[in-house]
Amino acid sequence: MIQAMQTSTQTPAEVTARAKREPLPLLLLKAMRPKQWTKNVLLFAGLLFALEFTNPTSIARAFAGFVLFCVYSSAVYIMNDVRDREKDKLNARTRNRPIASGALSPGAAIAAVVVMLPIALVLGYLLNPWFALVAVVYMAKDVGYSFGLKNVVILDVFLIAVGFTLRAAAGALAIQVEISPWLYVVTTLGALFLALNKRKHEVLLLAENASSHRPVLGEYSAALIDEMLAVITASTVMAYSLYTFTAENLPPRLRENHLMMLTIPFVLYGIFRYLYLVYQRNEGSSPEEALFRDKPLLICVVLWAVTAAGLLFYFR
Repeated sequence: MIQAMQTSTQTPAEVTARAKREPLPLLLLKAMRPKQWTKNVLLFAGLLFALEFTNPTSIARAFAGFVLFCVYSSAVYIMNDVRDREKDKLNARTRNRPIASGALSPGAAIAAVVVMLPIALVLGYLLNPWFALVAVVYMAKDVGYSFGLKNVVILDVFLIAVGFTLRAAAGALAIQVEISPWLYVVTTLGALFLALNKRKHEVLLLAENASSHRPVLGEYSAALIDEMLAVITASTVMAYSLYTFTAENLPPRLRENHLMMLTIPFVLYGIFRYLYLVYQRNEGSSPEEALFRDKPLLICVVLWAVTAAGLLFYFR
């Protein structure tokens, strides 16, 4: 506790001096934002729903895809941090990042991207050419978002959702299985649910200062987002429910006995719990952090995964 208090009272110059003493590989790792890698866990969805989670080869290919997507996303984070380093210096939340603080020079950061990104793209092509194409589309989407599209109302949340959908598609391509339409529908709707809740959290937290923090927030209101969330929340639950008893890729016996519907309560609870975190605890700024910080939500996700995997394995 004392150490945490001391750290929080350090000036930016003191933080920079301490960070510069860290080795270059550690600074690069921090600049890659490893906390954000939890979003890429979605690449393992195809492994579960294609019933490949007991296949060692598919597991290895899925893990390779996960690692490569971590590199792709981190390359974009580094490029964004280099571009926004002067603005980040003025923000208390971002000024201690390695590039903004001056601990990691922009030249070294770009050099790291120039080295690791081509290697990762070649490895992605060897894994599956279509996987590499999805990766390029994903990075192009991220660059477009960072360079202006994030300020286009409604399109901004759709682009966030597309990122999750592309991850799910990449996971299926990595293990070379057919991509179910349900993967697109449920993933896109779920991602829109998270993106809109993130915007709702920002609007509620920042109030009249919202537009100065992020220009597009001036185009949103709490009432507008509530209307959008009402549509997306209901659609997400309905789409997942329909998947549990109509998806063609489910094992025949599981389609006949409809036991996959046992996973619906976990989805409902997870959605309600996340809404509670956004509206009652103001914790919707980062879905990945909320997942690991909130034990009930984390337990719900684990129970859903165990139940779904158990049913798919037993009735395969």
